[in-house]
Amino acid sequence: MDPINQEEKLLQAINDLRSIGLANDSITTIKYLPAVSGSFAKYPENVHPRLVEALKEKGFESLYTHQRLAWEKTQEGGNIVVVTPTASGKTLCYNLPVLNRLLQDPSSRAIYLFPTKALSQDQRSELDEIIELLKEKVRIFTYDGDTPQDARKAIRNQGHIIITNPDMLHSGILPHHTKWIKLFENLKYVVIDELHNYRGVFGSHVANVIRRLKRIANFYGSKPQFILSTATIANPVEMAQKMIEEPVELIAENGAPRGEKYFVFYTPPVINAQLGIRRSYLNEARRIASIFLKHGLQTIVFAQSRLLTEVLVTYLKEDIEKGLMDTGLIRGYRGGYLPIKRREIEKGLREGKILGVVSTNALELGIDIGTLDVAVLAGYPGTIASTWQRAGRAGRKTGKSAAVLVASSSPLDQFIIHHPDYFFSSPPEMALINPDNLSILLSHVQCAAFELPFEDGEKFGSVEINELLKLLEEEQMLHHTQNKWFWTSEAYPADAISLRSISSDNFVVVDVTEKPKVIAEVDFSSALTTLHPKAIYICEGEQYFVEEFNYQERKAYVKKTEVDYFTDAIDYTNIKILDEFNHQELPHGSVSHGEVHVATQVVGFKKIKFHTMENVGSGELQLPQNEMSTTGFWLTISPELYRTLPFTAEQRLNGLFGLSYVLHHVAPLFLMCDLHDLGVAIGDNFSGDSVPPRGLPGRQKYMTDSERFKKFFSPDFSPNIFLYDNFPGGIGLSPVLFELQKTLLEACLKTIEACPCEAGCPSCVGPVMESGEKAKPVAEMILRKLLLTPA
Repeated sequence: MDPINQEEKLLQAINDLRSIGLANDSITTIKYLPAVSGSFAKYPENVHPRLVEALKEKGFESLYTHQRLAWEKTQEGGNIVVVTPTASGKTLCYNLPVLNRLLQDPSSRAIYLFPTKALSQDQRSELDEIIELLKEKVRIFTYDGDTPQDARKAIRNQGHIIITNPDMLHSGILPHHTKWIKLFENLKYVVIDELHNYRGVFGSHVANVIRRLKRIANFYGSKPQFILSTATIANPVEMAQKMIEEPVELIAENGAPRGEKYFVFYTPPVINAQLGIRRSYLNEARRIASIFLKHGLQTIVFAQSRLLTEVLVTYLKEDIEKGLMDTGLIRGYRGGYLPIKRREIEKGLREGKILGVVSTNALELGIDIGTLDVAVLAGYPGTIASTWQRAGRAGRKTGKSAAVLVASSSPLDQFIIHHPDYFFSSPPEMALINPDNLSILLSHVQCAAFELPFEDGEKFGSVEINELLKLLEEEQMLHHTQNKWFWTSEAYPADAISLRSISSDNFVVVDVTEKPKVIAEVDFSSALTTLHPKAIYICEGEQYFVEEFNYQERKAYVKKTEVDYFTDAIDYTNIKILDEFNHQELPHGSVSHGEVHVATQVVGFKKIKFHTMENVGSGELQLPQNEMSTTGFWLTISPELYRTLPFTAEQRLNGLFGLSYVLHHVAPLFLMCDLHDLGVAIGDNFSGDSVPPRGLPGRQKYMTDSERFKKFFSPDFSPNIFLYDNFPGGIGLSPVLFELQKTLLEACLKTIEACPCEAGCPSCVGPVMESGEKAKPVAEMILRKLLLTPA
C-alpha cells in the first residue's frame, strides 16, 4: 500500500472515531506520540567479521546504541537486563554475544528461555536466517514437549543453542543432567526473554529453577552469564537480581527509531446514569475496529479471553466479509489453534493478505506478524506493560499508526481511562516474586536433591536449608550419610510439581458429555470456586455444566452446555491476624502488614449474564473449608470515624463493602497481578470476626439473630479491610501495598470521584444490588477522612 495513501486513510479513520467520541463524550484523550529518530553505533571491532557480514546482509547495517552497550557489558563478563519497548531490537542484544562466542569457540553452549512455544518458534526462525547467512555449522534446537523422542539424543549431543521454556527445563532437562553433560560443561550464556512474564507464583518457581540450573552448572565447572530482557516495569534490576541472585546491569536507553502514533482512550457511553451501566465494551470495540477495517487499514484486536476472541471474530466477519472475495480477511488467533494454523495466520498478516486479526494475549509477545496499522484493545490488559506491548504491535517501524484502548466497566479500566497522565508517565508497576515462599522452596529443594546430593552447610541459592533437609529426612525422602543428603524416595519430584501453582494437589475436570475424557486440570485453591456443583466451567470457549464435584477423589464431572450466563462463587472468609510486621497511623485509622490465617468456605454462587453483567439467579452451597497462612495488608478505620458517619448502621456497612470492592479492583494497578491473586475480606479489629458477604444466602437472618454479628452494628465496631496474597505463604504482594498505601487510597478516591453513576456501579464501588444503598457516598467519605481531603 502507498504509505501516503495509508496515512491519509488512518487520519480519516481517527477523525471518524473522534466524531463518534465527541457525540457521546466517550474519548477521554487522543495522545499524539511524535516520531523518534534512531540512535546508531558502529559494529565493535571485536565482533567476528563473518557475523558482521551476515547481519549486514540481513539488513542490519549498524547497531542501535542500546545493542552496542549490551555488547560492551557482556564482553566485560557481567549480567545484563535490557528494558526497551516492543520492536526495538532486543533480540540482537543477546544473539550478537552468543553467536560471536560460538564462532570463536564452537564448543560453547547457550540456553534460551522463552515463556511460550510460539515465541520460541519465532526466535528460532530469526536465528536460522542469520546462521544460513553465516554458512557455519551452528546447531540450534528447540527442546519442548513437542520434540520427538528419537530426536532428543542428537539434540543433547550436538545442540549449540537449546531453545526451551521453564517447564521443560524444570522437568525435562535438569533432572536428566547426566545426559546433558556437554551442555552444562560448556554453558556460557543463559538468555531469559520477556522477564516481566515471570511474576507471581510462576516467577517464584522459575527463580528456583534458575537456582537448580546454576547448581548443576557449577557441578560441571561452568558459570554462565545471564542476559535478561523485559518490557518496561518499575523494578527491572531488582526483579532480575531476585531471579538470578547475582548483580545485574541495566540497559534502558532505547536507540531504536519509532514512528508517529495516535493513542486513543475510549470509554463506552453511559446508558443508565442511575445504575452507571455503560454500553457493552465488546460492541464498542467491534464498532471501532470496523471503522479502521473499512478504511482498508490492517488491524489487530486484542480480546481478554478465548471466548471473547471467537465472539469478536464472528462480529467482525459479519461487518467486513460481505462477499466471497472477502472470505478469510478476518481471522482469529489464540492458544488451542494447531501450530500449522497459527503459522499460516502469521504469514497472512506479514504478507498483508489478512486485513484483521482478533487475538488473545498470544500475539502480545514478539512474534513476527509484520507492520500493522492499528491495534484495538478490547478491555485494559491489566498492566501498563502489557498495554504498551499490545499497542506496539501496530506501527512497529516507521510511518503513522494508531492504538485504541476501549475500557470495560471495571474500576481498574475506568481509573486508567480517566487518568491518562498516570498511564503516560513513568512505569508504576512492579513485577513481584517471592522465591523463598516455603511451599515453592521446599518443592525445588526436593528436585535439587534428586538431581545432586546436598552437602552439609550448602545453601540453595542464598537460602539456608538445613531445617528443610531434616524435614525431608523425617518424611523418608532423604538419607543423611558421609556429610551429604541423598535422595532415597522412588518418586520423581519434578513430575509432580507444576510451575503454575503452589500446591500439586490439583483437581481433574472430566467431560462426560459422550465418552468420558479429561479436558483440564485446575489447582486446588481455584477448584472450590470454579468447579463447585452447578457451576458453569469455561474451557477454550466451550461451556460446561458441573454435574458432580468429588472432593475426596479431586475430580469434577462436567457436561457441555450453552447458556447466556457464567457463575461467580460467593465465599465467606474468616481472617485472623497472626503477626504484625509493619504498622503506620493514618488520620482516623491505620494501615498494617503482617501474617494472617485465612479460612474460606464457598457458601453459594451467583449467575451473571454475559455482557450486561447483571445478576440473574443464585444458589446455596456447602463446600469444605479451605485454610491457609499467608501475608496480608489491612486498613483499620477508627471506631470514632466509623460511628460518626452520618448514615444508618446498615448503610455504613454497605460503605465498607463498596470500599473493599474498589480497593480490591484498583490494587492490581500497582502490582502487575491478576484480580484473583488478591483476596479481600472485612473484619472487626477487636474480636477478629469477619463480616458475612452481602450475597451470603440467609445473611439477613444471621445479621439480626446472631449475637456474634450484632457487634458489626455496635458503636465500638472498628472495621479492618484486608487485602491478602491468595497463595499459601504469600508471593510478595501485600508488603508493596503497605508501602504504597497513600497512593492506593488516593487512586481509589479518584476512581469514585470520576464515576458518573449516582449510587454505585461496577466501575466504582460495585453495583447497588451488591454493595447496597449509600455504599458510594459512605466509601467516598471514609477515604476523604483517611486522606484528610476536603469534599
